[in-house]
Amino acid sequence: MNTSDIIDILSKGDYPSCALTNFAEHEFYIDNVRCSGMEGFLQSLKFVNIKKQKSVCLLSGKEAKNSTRHTLAQLRWRITHNLYWQGKLISRFSDEYQKLLDKAYSELSKNKDFINALEETVGKKLVHSIGKNDARKTVLTEYEFISRLNRIRDEVVKG
Repeated sequence: MNTSDIIDILSKGDYPSCALTNFAEHEFYIDNVRCSGMEGFLQSLKFVNIKKQKSVCLLSGKEAKNSTRHTLAQLRWRITHNLYWQGKLISRFSDEYQKLLDKAYSELSKNKDFINALEETVGKKLVHSIGKNDARKTVLTEYEFISRLNRIRDEVVKG
């Protein structure tokens, strides 16, 4: 496979790569909660407090990523691997968590700018070279991320 047939999804990459990262600002709603981007949603899952969770959902990019830095929420997540959505505890390793990720990405796929960027990748292999593969160290592994993008892209192509 030629390197021109591969798109490495990076926030500092060229379009459409940069528009597909979790750092990209693509508004969506999940369970009536407004999210400014996927990173805000993912980081919010580390917080037990629903009000705090909703405020983190409104963040995007590095601001969202840094919202858990040096917090009790980050420490708790690293030890227990428990996450939360709207007051409900969800194990990082559960099917329920995978369904929540599916739901979030399905809601994100309603964002026209996100879909336009994803359509630009048709015929290309998507990778995320800086992604982690150990679910104990990240709320979204490279596989979880790329497989969802591929699923959404396949659905868009099929129309």
